[in-house]
Amino acid sequence: MPRIPDIPGNAVAHNSDQEHWLKRHVASLCHLDHERFPGSQPVSFAARDLDKLEAQDYWVAEKSDGIRVLLLIHADTNTCDQMVYLIDRHNSYRQLTGLYFPHHGDPRNPLRDTLVDGELVIDVHPHTKQETLRYLAFDCLVADQQNVMSRPLDKRYGRLQQWVYEPYRKMMRDHPHMALQQPFEFKVKEVKFSYRVEDVFNIDIPHLQHGNDGLIYTCVSTPYAPGTDPNILKWKPPSENSIDFKLVLRFAPTPGKPKVPDFQTKPIFELHVWCGDDRGVPRYEFYDVMHVADDEWERMKTSNEQLDDRVVEVHWDPAHEHWRMMRFRDDKPHGNHKSVVDNIIKSIADGIEKDALLSRSAAIRNNWKARAAPGGPPPPPPPQKGGHAPPHSYSHPQKPVPPPPLPLAAQRARPDAPHVEQRYSRLAPSPWSKVTGPPMVGGMYR
Repeated sequence: MPRIPDIPGNAVAHNSDQEHWLKRHVASLCHLDHERFPGSQPVSFAARDLDKLEAQDYWVAEKSDGIRVLLLIHADTNTCDQMVYLIDRHNSYRQLTGLYFPHHGDPRNPLRDTLVDGELVIDVHPHTKQETLRYLAFDCLVADQQNVMSRPLDKRYGRLQQWVYEPYRKMMRDHPHMALQQPFEFKVKEVKFSYRVEDVFNIDIPHLQHGNDGLIYTCVSTPYAPGTDPNILKWKPPSENSIDFKLVLRFAPTPGKPKVPDFQTKPIFELHVWCGDDRGVPRYEFYDVMHVADDEWERMKTSNEQLDDRVVEVHWDPAHEHWRMMRFRDDKPHGNHKSVVDNIIKSIADGIEKDALLSRSAAIRNNWKARAAPGGPPPPPPPQKGGHAPPHSYSHPQKPVPPPPLPLAAQRARPDAPHVEQRYSRLAPSPWSKVTGPPMVGGMYR
């Protein structure tokens, strides 16, 4: 698996006056009534979403295998000093040095308050194997003190290109020595019309110098929506869909010492699903177990890494019908929420293969051209909940209605569909416990 980059910069102390001010400032810039992470999150691509691609204009890009961070640019209007921060999904801030963005109107002045969405990746040169940390920007929430979240994607992307990237690129061209002090290269991610997805597969992805994790489709006509956005679609081949859980290790008792765990014996690797916060305390429930081979366990023991209580990314192995580990995700504060896990399970069972995606390109292109033609049919309105939210408030976008679950026989007929029925009698009353069982397994209590 490609290596997840470390986030550069100096951490802003948690609960410090500086952090509180920054969170209030970002909430004000984004016109939000909360101080949580303002970034949007995609939903997993399902069969019904092919109709979305025909009905509305979408852009598509490769989904980079990196770490998602927002980039905040702040300039002091009194001193003209500019400060740059990265905001991760923990909503933690890191202050950067050596990075400067000139103003688009007058490069002698700094760019003012700007908030950009993007991801950090490690590009590896194919010949020299030299690693380069790059920030790939793909959306813009605030540009030079102007909130653009309510504007469509093409307008936001235009501001990102013209007001943020072009002045920066010109500065780097005229003063190449500045690259020596920068924490990373800043670039804008290339996007294509949705009907050109074949070019993404055949041209873009083969030439990447970093890992790829599928595709991202973003609706052109909808605003930027913090939180889960049904108008941003994350596509992966069904066999490559992954889920993030919290890993909990359960060890058997030492022979002759029933109250002492045997840390040398391979434990049961429990996967716990995040069920949200209960009065500020994260709540998890047991979901399933992860398969770890004996040789893998031996390597884990010699790694000197903490394994327990970490977020782990797993994928479903259809051949052996169990979950397998991909990597730890220390960049994420929690595993996927139980509702997200349910959607990913549906995507695995009702997923769209690459050939099916490509086969709809002609229809997607024809509908796109028809909408662009004079007098063409307007696109359907995006899903809303209670109408458009006023600029000073925020409401979550309406969640799409999930399709009816596949019959059990149909799931079993699909070799790539994980079995999600209960394996034993119910242990916990929670409806989110997909796999339950006896209170003791291998000499351990669950």
